[in-house]
Amino acid sequence: MENVRQLFTALRFLITFPLYCATDYTHFMVSEIRHAIHPDGFKTLSTNELREAFVLADLFLEDQIELCYTHYDRLLIGGASPLTKPLKLEGFDALKADFFLQRREIGIINVGGTGTITVDGKEFTLDNKESLYIGRGAKEVLFHPGKDALYYFNSAPAHTPYPTKKTSLAEAATVEIGSPETCNHRTIRKLIVNGTVETCQLQMGLTELKVGSVWNTMPPHIHDRRMEVYFYFNLPTNQVVCHFMGEPQETRHLFVRNNQAVVSPPWSIHSGAGTSNYSFIWGMAGENLDYSDMDAVNPIELR
Repeated sequence: MENVRQLFTALRFLITFPLYCATDYTHFMVSEIRHAIHPDGFKTLSTNELREAFVLADLFLEDQIELCYTHYDRLLIGGASPLTKPLKLEGFDALKADFFLQRREIGIINVGGTGTITVDGKEFTLDNKESLYIGRGAKEVLFHPGKDALYYFNSAPAHTPYPTKKTSLAEAATVEIGSPETCNHRTIRKLIVNGTVETCQLQMGLTELKVGSVWNTMPPHIHDRRMEVYFYFNLPTNQVVCHFMGEPQETRHLFVRNNQAVVSPPWSIHSGAGTSNYSFIWGMAGENLDYSDMDAVNPIELR
């Protein structure tokens, strides 16, 4: 077993590496490329190896775009923090494309103060927690400085172009679920989902835990038809979320802090409990746009 663990570790480091390119707007950085990990290999990883494989710890660096290219449904996860100058979303070698959205779509949610994004010269203002979907074919996307604006985004391959669309919190499909008794009273806002915004495969939204509630996505589930990423934010200083992942009968946990994300493979549950209430953004890519398409897991069956 130790030899198997060492082999998976060595392979992961060989295929995970940084990429850089400079532009007139910024030093653009692709943080890394992460390949998919089989559940059998997942079971052999240490805590540090789990974090290296699934946790995105530094998505917001001053005047920079941070980006992770995953081989889970080819989803890209990133953050832009334009404090003193605009940041341009540009293509990079791994995409083998003339520009970033040549064969992709992107969903952006502002998790900071009010800011603006221009798409091929058209300006969109995003307040906190508002979203912007940009379809395939848009050639120039600029993130502009604002009042502490922080732009979190997911991008997936797209087969056809759909219109750029902003969604405010009032326009989101909103539901309230859970209860104080089970410590999971929360509001779910479906910002970029089928029925609200037309997309090829990307879906995004956010969940806000009520004061006194800490559990998210409980009861848990898996959906083998699509992967997911959780981005935790609005978490107070010195508080953490314990994120649970893995096959239902073989779970592991990861402690994450404010503005950190966790990649969840299709075979994994994705659930968490915090030392305080918090919010998180969920983003999905895969073959099914049905938000309710999931395979529920009874909590008493977890191990």
